[in-house]
Amino acid sequence: MPQYDYLIVGAGLFGAVFARQMTDAGKRCLVVERRGHIAGNVYTEDVAGIAVHRYGAHIFHTNSKAVWDYVNRFAVFNRYTNSPVANYKGELYALPFNMNTFNRMWGVVTPDEAAAKIAEQRAAHYTETPQNLEEQAINLVGTDIYEKLVKHYTEKQWGRPCTELPAFIIRRLPVRFTFDNNYFDALYQGIPVDGYTALVQKLLDGVEVRLDTDYLADKAALDALAGKTVYTGPIDAYFGYSLGALQYRSVRFETELLDTPNYQGNAVINYTDADTPYTRIIEHKHFVFGSTAPGTQTVISREYSAEWQPGAEPYYPVNDGANSALYARYKALADAAPRVIFGGRLGEYKYYDMDKVIEQALACAAAQLS
Repeated sequence: MPQYDYLIVGAGLFGAVFARQMTDAGKRCLVVERRGHIAGNVYTEDVAGIAVHRYGAHIFHTNSKAVWDYVNRFAVFNRYTNSPVANYKGELYALPFNMNTFNRMWGVVTPDEAAAKIAEQRAAHYTETPQNLEEQAINLVGTDIYEKLVKHYTEKQWGRPCTELPAFIIRRLPVRFTFDNNYFDALYQGIPVDGYTALVQKLLDGVEVRLDTDYLADKAALDALAGKTVYTGPIDAYFGYSLGALQYRSVRFETELLDTPNYQGNAVINYTDADTPYTRIIEHKHFVFGSTAPGTQTVISREYSAEWQPGAEPYYPVNDGANSALYARYKALADAAPRVIFGGRLGEYKYYDMDKVIEQALACAAAQLS
């Protein structure tokens, strides 16, 4: 007889929430994790008393009261509000695009003036059926915002010219005719006071977890331990890349501990020019709400976008036509796999915000218990 009801591959948010739900329902769960730590890409670690987001900034935001109430069972959240800044060759602009942005860009002071400026630029370059990201972006926000705040940042992110990127990547761009620098249009927002690692630790309380365990290297033996497997790793890796490798964008981080209390004055600054090789700099201590840069040191991370290669961490699925078609073929294999549930960003080859990952995990667990 299997020792466990569920083998859960991956100790990130999807795996941890699923394990919590099934454990509370009396099921026996084993979580295995390839890395030497829990929490997946939301892992935070203490560096000189600063909670550092090792795999990039994660700000929790949701419009779902059910999800917000759920995560608050396991963590106390601060009221951090994400208000990034764009740096274009030394010119600083508020994000998302709002009246502060438009005043800095054009000197306009009223919403009508800003709307008229955008409408003028749209009309001069309007494309009835946008064939690429550049045409779509100009249709939405005009040429000035596109050239300074969208084009080069996007090309660094994706490693491709905007004229070669599909229009659907930016079906819409947030444009606000108010002086509102809050990036997310969400009712609930914040970061766990004790970090995401502590949140995931509480989700996994009472669950057996084996770290430094490569599931794919010992798949048959691990599968034999449980009645069902929940797999949250890359779907193409599960099937040995038998149909070919799906494409991802990856991110490389350069993290430094600096002997200054305040490096840039904001948690996130995007670099939207072509000459700066990184996409943004994160200053981790500013994720603490109300921080006035206490202490004498700070930690910053420069982010460099890169094409995914074996051995690197896959971050963003490249959901173009070719990759979507390839994923559909892997999805057919997954649907036919006995006793295996595929979930999460890598298992479903889909970018998920954290709240959507939690929603999916809760729904998956409920389906298993129904």
